[in-house]
Amino acid sequence: MCDTLQRIDNVAQSHRRPAPRLLTVSKTQPARAVAGLATAFTELDADGIPAFGENYVQEAAAKQAELATIAGVPPIEWHLIGHLQSNKAREAATLFDWVQTIDRSKLIAALARHRPAGRTPLNLLIQVNIDDEAGKHGCRPDQVAALAAQIAGHPNLRLRGLMAIPAPSPDDAVRRQAFAAMRECFEILRSAHPDVDTLSMGMSDDYPLAIAEGATMVRIGTALFGKRG
Repeated sequence: MCDTLQRIDNVAQSHRRPAPRLLTVSKTQPARAVAGLATAFTELDADGIPAFGENYVQEAAAKQAELATIAGVPPIEWHLIGHLQSNKAREAATLFDWVQTIDRSKLIAALARHRPAGRTPLNLLIQVNIDDEAGKHGCRPDQVAALAAQIAGHPNLRLRGLMAIPAPSPDDAVRRQAFAAMRECFEILRSAHPDVDTLSMGMSDDYPLAIAEGATMVRIGTALFGKRG
């Protein structure tokens, strides 16, 4: 954990960028591994809350239930980073603090309807299919404004920014171009919604390129947990 945070800081400094927030991708990882990393994070940053990202609602529910039985686990901020089906919106609105994969109007209405009363607003990121990949989730860049306006109309939802998973490419210049396009989308969104503050992009194999182009949050799993068997 310490080494990864230091590498993130070093990359940000080299590009004269603020250090992005780390979102630890914990999909398929056991609850005890999550507990260990969450504890390590709080020992490094007493003022920060560790953030973990899950792809599936059911896996997150089971993991959260198991973590509740483990003594000493610090508070965790939970992010949904996988595709959300509308029939899982009720659970997602309860289990998560953030949903990073908003790409259609129906989801926004469902999450607003099911966010429990008394909870803080649910933080939302709009997922953009920046490379227009066939079969990939995410909206087109020209659909962002309408989705953002809909989110802003619900007091129990909070528009935080954008998320993307650019197409894989062996050419770093191609990947960086996609990240630059996302930064442009983000700046356009921020001109209409000045409170947005999050551009979630970059993973274990390409986060330095994303940081160079202005990522404010990077999603890292393999570099922290190791490769899955």
